[in-house]
Amino acid sequence: MDLNTAANALRELGHPTRLSIYRELVRAGHEGLPVGELQKHLEIPASTLSHHLSALISAGLISQERQSRTLFCRPCYAQLEQLMAFLTGV
Repeated sequence: MDLNTAANALRELGHPTRLSIYRELVRAGHEGLPVGELQKHLEIPASTLSHHLSALISAGLISQERQSRTLFCRPCYAQLEQLMAFLTGV
């Protein structure tokens, strides 16, 4: 991971709402959470959630997958591991 990619990921996680979203998704594990459930957990409007999800997707921190009528969000653990390796110098 290069410096600019790491800086972008950390910048996106620097917003309290985005950090809360990411934290919920990491806690949910590899299965992730449906967008509707994520919205209920965080108690934020759908438009606000959508805005923040877009930023996290652009930074490569999360992904989305549609299963039938449900949109799931999942953390990208590979990106998290690369960020941790960058920060620790491993």
